[in-house]
Amino acid sequence: MSVSGRKSARQSGPAAWLALLGLMVASLCAPASAVTVSGLYSVEVPVAGSSPSELAVGYADGLARVFVRVSGPREVLEQEGVEALLADAESLLLSYQYLRGETGENRLRMAFGAVGVNRALASINAPVWGANRPLTLAWVAVEDRGTRTLITEQASGTGTSRQVSAIWQQAFDEAAEERGLPVALPPAKFSGDRELLSDLWGQFVNRIRSVSDDLDQDVMALVRVNRSGGQWRAGWVFDGMAMDGGEESVTADTPEALAQTVINRWAERYADRYAVAAGKVAESPQVDIVLKGASSLADYGKITKVLEGLTPVLSAGASRVKGDQLTLRVAFSGELDQLKEYIALDPRFVPLESGASELATASTEPATAAPEPTAESGSGQAVAAQAEQGGEASNQPEGGSEEAGQSMFTYQPMPVDKQEAEQAFESLYQVLYYRWQSTPAITNGSREGVGKGVEE
Repeated sequence: MSVSGRKSARQSGPAAWLALLGLMVASLCAPASAVTVSGLYSVEVPVAGSSPSELAVGYADGLARVFVRVSGPREVLEQEGVEALLADAESLLLSYQYLRGETGENRLRMAFGAVGVNRALASINAPVWGANRPLTLAWVAVEDRGTRTLITEQASGTGTSRQVSAIWQQAFDEAAEERGLPVALPPAKFSGDRELLSDLWGQFVNRIRSVSDDLDQDVMALVRVNRSGGQWRAGWVFDGMAMDGGEESVTADTPEALAQTVINRWAERYADRYAVAAGKVAESPQVDIVLKGASSLADYGKITKVLEGLTPVLSAGASRVKGDQLTLRVAFSGELDQLKEYIALDPRFVPLESGASELATASTEPATAAPEPTAESGSGQAVAAQAEQGGEASNQPEGGSEEAGQSMFTYQPMPVDKQEAEQAFESLYQVLYYRWQSTPAITNGSREGVGKGVEE
């Protein structure tokens, strides 16, 4: 069926307006702290060199990590058919950056297509966990050599206590980033509260819940870490989102391995609850677009007309209205980045990329986003071609080389009510945030161009 044919079934006329008016009476509830994770499909791995065979190994390694991050369980790499997908990882590659390290370690930074990866997972009957994920506030107490330390978002204390805090903070941060799991540690102002630390060690929830009221979270985890024999042991309980239960525990040899094991367990538990079954992934991908400044039915009509005129868009309709904030559910074809490029052609859509603080009362401090890869190829073949010619495939940005290991994620607060959080967590794709500017900016006496073929 043609695109125009698929669009003919869109809801229109009085029924659409009545549906929109119904959305406008939605009750106002306290915002949840769910966040949209950008960068789930980007990854950086070490590679031996830039030959086609060495790059192919890097593609497969990177895609394997993305599969685990996006599906949830590590067992996804054991599913039948996954080896064939990894062998053809280049076909899912959208862009790359070859980074030549100063110390001799070369790295390959890649971005895979979200729709392609999701469909690949569905093809082997694996679940897909979306980009909208719960924010876990982790209260972590570590007992080492008779001294207990609260791990905070910034290393605090003095001497040994500060060193312990720094080691465990880094371990949990890196483990959470690897799995694409939003995890927040409490602010440093609580580091000297011995009574609070005692409650945390005893896993007494009430006081910790009270002091956490002003901290962004969907669920709390109360974690106590100590040495057990020759290993480290972590035991934790959850509070919130109906995840309450008895203590769970894991052991590992090092702080890094223990943090990774804990985060793996948390990620798998969330994914088991919110991942979408493979059978639902094959349908047309859908994305939520949140617009600030859409305050009338006329705005709604104009916005939907613009979106429906974009080549990748199959359908667009309002799913929620709150004040002058409109949320639309848009079905599209191709990759999400292509849809974003089409929207960017219309100056009335002003992107709010920094976390959309205007849209939500709850906020998290976004991580520093890595710059976009500078070399792109639909299949990744350009990488191998440059390598074969002996060229520098890295295409480094001006001003110096990329720092290996730089965070590739940003966390955007989602302007959702708690009663809508469950539905948001089951959406596969990141939420797109814009401000609607009904009158485009004037440049040189004329309006800036709008998307091709779209009437104003």
